[in-house]
Amino acid sequence: MNPPTNPRASSPLARAGAFAPIHVVGGGLAGTEAAWQIAQLGVPVILSEMRPVRQSPAHHTDQLGELVCSNSFGAAASDRAAGLLKEELRQLGSLVIATADCHAVPAGGALAVDRARFSQALTEAIQNHPRITLRREEVTEIPEGIAVLCTGPLTSDSLAKALQAFTGLEYLSFFDASSPIVTGDSLNRAVVFQASRYDKGEAAYLNCPMTEAEYERFWRALVEAEQAPLKNFEREERKFFEGCLPIEEMARRGKDTLCFGPLKPVGLVDPRTGSRPYAVVQLRQEDKAGQLWNLVGFQTNLKWGEQQRVFRLIPGLEQAEFVRFGVMHRNTFLNSPQLLWPTLQFRRRPTLFAAGQLVGTEGYACAVAGGWLAGQNAARLALGLPLITLPPETMMGSLFQFISGADPKHFQPMPANFGLLPDLEGRKLRNKQERYGRYRDRALAALRATGLVRQVQTA
Repeated sequence: MNPPTNPRASSPLARAGAFAPIHVVGGGLAGTEAAWQIAQLGVPVILSEMRPVRQSPAHHTDQLGELVCSNSFGAAASDRAAGLLKEELRQLGSLVIATADCHAVPAGGALAVDRARFSQALTEAIQNHPRITLRREEVTEIPEGIAVLCTGPLTSDSLAKALQAFTGLEYLSFFDASSPIVTGDSLNRAVVFQASRYDKGEAAYLNCPMTEAEYERFWRALVEAEQAPLKNFEREERKFFEGCLPIEEMARRGKDTLCFGPLKPVGLVDPRTGSRPYAVVQLRQEDKAGQLWNLVGFQTNLKWGEQQRVFRLIPGLEQAEFVRFGVMHRNTFLNSPQLLWPTLQFRRRPTLFAAGQLVGTEGYACAVAGGWLAGQNAARLALGLPLITLPPETMMGSLFQFISGADPKHFQPMPANFGLLPDLEGRKLRNKQERYGRYRDRALAALRATGLVRQVQTA
């Protein structure tokens, strides 16, 4: 089902050019980008940021767009998923990416920035824009009129409660551990087999069978692997979130604990041997095309390098390509497939938009992309213009198609990755660099065909 057409398209108010300000809540990367895009299209904006009136446990300054984790926006090359996303944003006139480019520091193949100068430049750009009013205040209720929520994973308790009441759903606000995701074409299909337990229903899972010796080697490496450190406020809250236990914690409760939990082999037969394996790791399809697979029950707090080392001990995953590693942290994100259109509008209230980590995207550039789209569409709603749904061949389009159309029962935050894009036409390319280059060329051509590149750059 597609989002509704803009009900203001023939509005006398829109034609007259009289606009109530659009309210953007949250001054992170998404909120800053959204506010800028709205203002650049000629619509006034109120941007509310609660710092320094109320500090979050993760931030250290009152600057807009503060980078609280790494100073890297990921791969710079446009034949990498994160690099392609940034290139799309450059061509669409993103303030945040342009600012990052201006304050880049040497980082090999990545785009990394001088944090302080980057955030200061963003703050000054917003403060100096004649159509943006920056308010230092905590917003505790969902604003009326056209509004964009960009409050991120540390949404304040009051606004979180208002969101829960508005959605009527148990949207996710907890100490979250998520599982890694691997690409389907990196799996060893000579080992991995597709089947459901007892052959019941559709064979929706891929299965990695283990012998007793293979399981013991994996288990020992898992319990000895190094975990990622938690922030102070996360360590304090950890006792409240026992319901989402990392797989390494389960493994430490006993050697066979996993065999009676997520790795139980009952109802499955290894077609190579004709018998039941000692243990089985199951992979669940993450996208409609079957290019991305989630390691079921493998929520983890291991360091990323350790995840790659240990999980590649699983038969069939020896050369697995990870598009997302497992993470564990306090998180707040909406069950977007139940709530949002690809335009980032709420289905039950089309004047309300959301963007950033709140909608279930991962990574700085993804937050910027959501802010760009939500800001553009919020302004277009006010102006009476058609709203934007980006082509699925673009990284931005595929990302927002995913978060609005994934299986809501298993929805987890998603970074930019080539597994989200539609298959290339013609012969399947085995060379990754060539394949990714083709993805890039197709994406940028699809973006140019929308007419948005020229339009936004000259706005």
